[in-house]
Amino acid sequence: MKFLPLFSLFILLFFSCTKSRTVWLDELDLSNADQATGITRANQSMWRTPLVIASDTFARGIGTHAFGVIRVQLDGKTNFFEALVGVDDSAPEGELKQSSVEFVVIGDGHILWRSGIMHGGDKAKRVTVSLKGISSLILRTDHAGDGIVGDRADWVNAKFEFVGKAPYTVQRKREADYIRTPKAPVIPLINAPYRYGACPGNSILFTIPVSGERPMNFTIADLPSGLSLDSSTGIVTGKIDVAGVYNMKVTATNVHGTDCREIIFEIGDKLALTPPMGWNSWNVFGADISDEKIRKMADAMVDLGLTNYGYAYINIDDGWQGQRGGKYNAVMPNEKFPDMKALVDYVHSKGLKIGIYSSPWVQTFAGYVGGSADTPDGKVINSSRRVGKYSFTKNDVKQWAEWGFDYLKYDWCSYGGVLDRDLDKDPYSVSSLAFQGGGDSIAGRKPFKIMGDYLRKQPRDIVYNLCQYGMGDVWKWGDAVGGQCWRTTNDITDTWESVKGIALSQDRAAAWAKPGNWNDPDMLVLGIVGWGNPHQTKLKPDEQYLHFSLWSLFSAPLLIGCDLEKMDDFTLSLLTNNEVIAVNQDPLGKQATCVYSIGELRIYVKELEDGSKAVGFCNFDREKADISFRDFDKLNITGKQTVRDLWRQKDIKTLDTGRKPLSLNVPAHGVLLYKFTPVQ
Repeated sequence: MKFLPLFSLFILLFFSCTKSRTVWLDELDLSNADQATGITRANQSMWRTPLVIASDTFARGIGTHAFGVIRVQLDGKTNFFEALVGVDDSAPEGELKQSSVEFVVIGDGHILWRSGIMHGGDKAKRVTVSLKGISSLILRTDHAGDGIVGDRADWVNAKFEFVGKAPYTVQRKREADYIRTPKAPVIPLINAPYRYGACPGNSILFTIPVSGERPMNFTIADLPSGLSLDSSTGIVTGKIDVAGVYNMKVTATNVHGTDCREIIFEIGDKLALTPPMGWNSWNVFGADISDEKIRKMADAMVDLGLTNYGYAYINIDDGWQGQRGGKYNAVMPNEKFPDMKALVDYVHSKGLKIGIYSSPWVQTFAGYVGGSADTPDGKVINSSRRVGKYSFTKNDVKQWAEWGFDYLKYDWCSYGGVLDRDLDKDPYSVSSLAFQGGGDSIAGRKPFKIMGDYLRKQPRDIVYNLCQYGMGDVWKWGDAVGGQCWRTTNDITDTWESVKGIALSQDRAAAWAKPGNWNDPDMLVLGIVGWGNPHQTKLKPDEQYLHFSLWSLFSAPLLIGCDLEKMDDFTLSLLTNNEVIAVNQDPLGKQATCVYSIGELRIYVKELEDGSKAVGFCNFDREKADISFRDFDKLNITGKQTVRDLWRQKDIKTLDTGRKPLSLNVPAHGVLLYKFTPVQ
């Protein structure tokens, strides 16, 4: 009878292997999820609020955003998936009413279930899908093409029943990194930008961007009166009192050779004559920033040689603020920033400029003290009630100028909260501002104009970035309120869906780009990013090449968003290709547009000051594009042309565009970035 215990154990194991078990979606690793904005959260909306659909509250589930993707690996022994789905109530009222999301369940490449388009306020829909025999599952949230930012989507009471291996999430497969940019030569090479703008009598800080082996010696012929040059670092400081255009011959020399180049200082009423280049804290640290981290990033910017390629700004984003005080009753730094003036001076000593962040609302995105809180009638909302009239814009700007800041990111945040919510009673309501062109109204412009007016009155140059997500076609009026650059879109994330969506929306603003006026499709998502949860960007290598190529073609601000101390060779090669950067910094200042498409291959053309054209053959398809291209007339390119591959920095052929085609082999989600120069 000794076999009975063994038999019992066998029976027990048999039934334990065949008995159904349950795992909840919110128990899985959600860091593998991709979505167009924000991050996927367990048991709360992506906005960190309880999961609520049409006023019904749910204890568990996940909050995401359209577009969003969760990939789940199964072993073919999962019985079913079930959940309730709907649009989360956390969006502001105006956004919620116009939100639209479709939930889709895909198994082994086939659609198993779809919800149809759901709107804010719709009751949750139930989904129950058999998964027997399925090995790969995708839970997808699609926006309905309306671009509304309130598409916050919930999968609630979501669970899997299985008998084999427990379901688990996976990341999209990633290819190996590959470097196209040739190693920089040891001889000096003066790089873009070649033009610099400043106001008469204001401080100038400009580091001549020169790659090559150090030590190096710098000279400037006919250096304007009022300026001085550090001959060992190439840092130019001082001021020019008289407006005008100052052409300077810059020479850089090391033991290997010499390079000379004309650099132009335009002293007048325009700043940011080329798109700002630098670094911003938000995409890697979120609000978890400090004096120490900012100093380390400034050190790394110089140590990595990024200043040799034109990167000039170290920008502090949300999270620096304490309470009001000081001689101006301005927002003072919190305990993480013990001496803001000393920090600014330290960054300046590196030949770098420094930026700061604020908001017209009383509270910033990360929950810190906001800025001016100016409203159309001079009042402010606090806890949904109007309170006394006040304005702190002037106070804050005075303090920033005294500290020595050079750049301001002014974030709309929840400024709509200062306005009445009833559209019938108040033309300045949130829904009016955000979704009926109100961002172009007096109300939508006012806080940005107030800030712009005060910035212009300061005795120093402060580049002004309007971060209001493109509402009311800000590119049409951003210059009028004093801005030099303005966000055209919602926040970027390190996903293909986000980069693609942003890229395809930029043509509408292109006509308004020019020196001193730049459309900003948000910061770069290359390297180690994470918004307080650091990780390697989820973009594939081909997607990273496409991302940087397009931002250069768009004449967009190039603000690095990664941890500079953890920079790898691949990311550094992306950020320091001087020929690609020269496209971004081209003095003509024209933004590329898509002039021709072949299926999902979109061709962007950017006119350059020297008469050549930068052309991006951008493949948004999931399959590679192998074509023989002949339609050069569609690109307004004619005659004999020298075709240069800008990433590889080599001429690939001389082409008679009227007689021979150009073979293009463009990777999926990848790019070929070429420069076409007429043969004289």
